[in-house]
Amino acid sequence: MKEIQITDVSLRDGIQSLLATRVRTDDMIEILEVLDKCGFWSLEVWGGATFDVCLRFLREDPWERLRRFRETAQNTPLEMLLRGQNVVGYRHYADDVVEEFVKKAFDNGIKVFRIFDALNDTRNMKKSIEVAKKVGGVVKGVLSYAISPVHTVEYYVKVAGELVDMGIDIISIKDQAGLLSPKMCYDLVSALKSEFPHHPVHLHTQTTADLAQMAQIKGIEAGADMIDTSFYSLSCQTSHPPGETMIYVLREFGYQIGVDAELYKRAGDMFREVREKYRKFDVLPPYPDVGVLLHQIPGGMITNFINQLREQNLEDKLEEVLKEVTQVREDLGYPPLVTPTSQIVGTQAFMNVLHGERYKVVTKETKDYVKGLYGRPPAPIKEEVLRKILGDEEPIYDKRPADLLEPELEQIRKEAKEQGARTEEDVLSYALFPVVAKEFFEWREKAERGEVPPEAPPELEEDSLPDKAPVEFNITVHGEQYHVQIAGRGDETAGGRTFFIRLDGRLEEVVLQPIREVEVSGAGYEIAQGAPVQPKRPKPVDVGDITSPISGKVVNIKVSVGQEVKEGDVLLVVEAMKMENEIHSPVEGVVEEILVQVGESVNPDEVLIRIKPRMK
Repeated sequence: MKEIQITDVSLRDGIQSLLATRVRTDDMIEILEVLDKCGFWSLEVWGGATFDVCLRFLREDPWERLRRFRETAQNTPLEMLLRGQNVVGYRHYADDVVEEFVKKAFDNGIKVFRIFDALNDTRNMKKSIEVAKKVGGVVKGVLSYAISPVHTVEYYVKVAGELVDMGIDIISIKDQAGLLSPKMCYDLVSALKSEFPHHPVHLHTQTTADLAQMAQIKGIEAGADMIDTSFYSLSCQTSHPPGETMIYVLREFGYQIGVDAELYKRAGDMFREVREKYRKFDVLPPYPDVGVLLHQIPGGMITNFINQLREQNLEDKLEEVLKEVTQVREDLGYPPLVTPTSQIVGTQAFMNVLHGERYKVVTKETKDYVKGLYGRPPAPIKEEVLRKILGDEEPIYDKRPADLLEPELEQIRKEAKEQGARTEEDVLSYALFPVVAKEFFEWREKAERGEVPPEAPPELEEDSLPDKAPVEFNITVHGEQYHVQIAGRGDETAGGRTFFIRLDGRLEEVVLQPIREVEVSGAGYEIAQGAPVQPKRPKPVDVGDITSPISGKVVNIKVSVGQEVKEGDVLLVVEAMKMENEIHSPVEGVVEEILVQVGESVNPDEVLIRIKPRMK
């Protein structure tokens, strides 16, 4: 009987789907040692959202994570998920960035590249496939699955043919939202095996609606050669089929499986304790999400939606936003909802609901998508939507988007080193996430200089705190709740007093400064995280008071004081919900005051820029 190969995706897609990707490297190493001995075809442990989250939230170098994984897994090839021309980011990068990233990923331990494009536009996969093959990697060319009038078996066979012509080794079906039914899987795999008999077919199916196990069985009956699974303690919900169960079932049908199921279960047993450690991110209900068959939103995106709506105090709008996602996706030509199009569609749906009008406020990424800078939409964009977003500007669907980008790595390299990059890997981190990488470099420098809290901080002195201030409390920052304990204090400095706090058990150093903008009884303090405290910004009162429609972080300021601007000019860019939102001037006038800096967090009720309107 035929042998079925298995890739375990627990330490990449499992943690991304169920635990917001927040699991630290130290908590995975011992489990990886066990997985490496199980006999898997490969282990997918890198790529996707892991790169961003390492830098942004975990204060870990994603490249160091990969090197530690490579040193640990001596028997099994390591695999990554690569977003084609988006690499592991949310926009298209120039070819020189893509080429260098793929080379460095291979050098640091990746041997299998699972490469996809959110629109199934193979022009966006060409460069990464070419480089991965050139350096000696194995390439899975991905078909991103979706349900729509245009996503037919014939459509996917055509896309697969383009990928085969590019030299891929394996045809991979990526069912990121758990939409692939048993019948469709059987029909699609049958067609692919008939058309491309010499190429293995791989199934990546998620369990959001509990279709995945049935789809895998029918896909294997139709000739599929490889499947993805997770160990049981990171399976189901929006993750993947439990590998232990699939091995049992497939062996019962007579298929050969080269994986040690008992050892696999041991890895799952080990992770049960780890999962409990990250329970605050473990927010999904314990039952299937059958609604995904209608709105088609991947599980990881649902959990992010919940957090992001909570951040904006709009949790009650979730159902309305989910319904709007369906409409926006139809308007934009039925893009599959996978990064980055899931974020583009989701954020635009959120904006439509927030402002009570469709496309009144359009994110930069939505405009770029409509223009064709992400590639060719699967179906034509509705003409009225296209005109509302682009006006008289014409889209450029006939061109490969990356051909419009100038080489950028050399300039980025210079800038990155000025910001603290030390290696070529650091340069690539900065190229993909400049603001986040810069913050990580600064934290790394501080840590290496020893400017971190001591292991045993001095005992808390009562007079070091505001009157009757609590020493243990919960705070919510950007939708995430943290348990805070004040553990000790340092000396008074010109910038404020240093305090040591435990943040969810992790010791941190912060600087507290008096709040001088408001009247308080006793001494008020504001956390400044080792930097000068951000000023309390005024509320808008005039038409020239510019605000952000959404909470986020300033990543670019396009104007300077004294500059003349026209109505509609871009003033600054705020990153929120993984998207860059351009803030436009509502008036013609002169920039009078800029109240923010790049890297600062902002809220919708704050004035960011003041413009003196020109009298007409």
